[in-house]
Amino acid sequence: MQARGPRGRRAALGIAALLVAGTAWAGRAGAFSPAGSPGAGPQDGPPATAAVTRQDITATTPVTATLGYAGSYLVRGQGGGTLTWLPPAGQVIRQGHVLYQTGDGSPVTLLYGSVPDWRPLAEGVTGQDVSQLNHDLVALRDADSTSIAALGWDYFSWATAAGVARLQSALGISAPPGWLPLGSVVFEPQALRVSQVTGSLGGPADGPVLAATSDQHVVTVPLDASAQGEVRAGDQVTVTLPDGTTTPGAVSAVGTVATVSGSGGNPVTTIPVQVTLADPRAAGALDQAPVTVNITTGAAHGVLVVPVTALVARPGGRYDVEIAGRGSARRWVPVTPGVFDDAAGLVQVTGALTPGQRVVVASS
Repeated sequence: MQARGPRGRRAALGIAALLVAGTAWAGRAGAFSPAGSPGAGPQDGPPATAAVTRQDITATTPVTATLGYAGSYLVRGQGGGTLTWLPPAGQVIRQGHVLYQTGDGSPVTLLYGSVPDWRPLAEGVTGQDVSQLNHDLVALRDADSTSIAALGWDYFSWATAAGVARLQSALGISAPPGWLPLGSVVFEPQALRVSQVTGSLGGPADGPVLAATSDQHVVTVPLDASAQGEVRAGDQVTVTLPDGTTTPGAVSAVGTVATVSGSGGNPVTTIPVQVTLADPRAAGALDQAPVTVNITTGAAHGVLVVPVTALVARPGGRYDVEIAGRGSARRWVPVTPGVFDDAAGLVQVTGALTPGQRVVVASS
């Protein structure tokens, strides 16, 4: 079966890498001389050989990347007052918990939603911001979904007011019960991890207070733009962490906007590729850490495979392998290379070979 996706660039890299070694060994074997006929070769002892196998093979490319956190959020205060408590950088704040506090004793609470807090919320108002508030109250078990649904998810009803009062009581807010002044909550799509405290204790609570990310790790790969067609969302990868351990992951997004970096006559054009770790705990608390992502750029299933060092370069871009038969019998077989597995030192070949045959490999 043929490899998935474009393999020309990858194969060209593998072929170029072995040209020097393969050509040198071919010269020693007489491949480019009249003596390089079937059965000819060194006679100073049995050659090193390896078996032809039929198996799956993948090509991987190691790429330097950065492990950090997904998302970017700026928390702005709107309620006035003076900042009296701020969370430290690195703290994760979840739905229903306090983001920061002002001098009048009012905690500002994080709730989940895509619509920002833009007005006071009180009984009788309707809208999408009310709908997300009602869903939050149900998720926090401060309101009953049956009562909310009966009165309308986008309606601030008596059931909403009762749920808000329960949330305020749990946070130690005594007044005003049952409604939300502007600036008393912050709606963001998910839990926040504080990346930078931009406000200052004793400073005004209006304006930027916190910079934050999500609490989900993401690996960002600056992929060479020429390889864009070889990588798709869902592709499996492995990530090598700074301590040398590896952990599996998957491509979650492939960017379409290229970035040009470098100067002079060697500009580098890349696209951003995001990778999500299969086990988020593997990254610990690392942030902005250099990692290596091994991206699969080609694959073939149930194909003939030989060691890369079995390939002998011929003029005109052709390749042979040398079959070792019984006794000293040896013969050349033309092959076409396919997918290169650089990590394992293997290559897919197409030619008149069968599994179990022994091919001569270059001596180490």
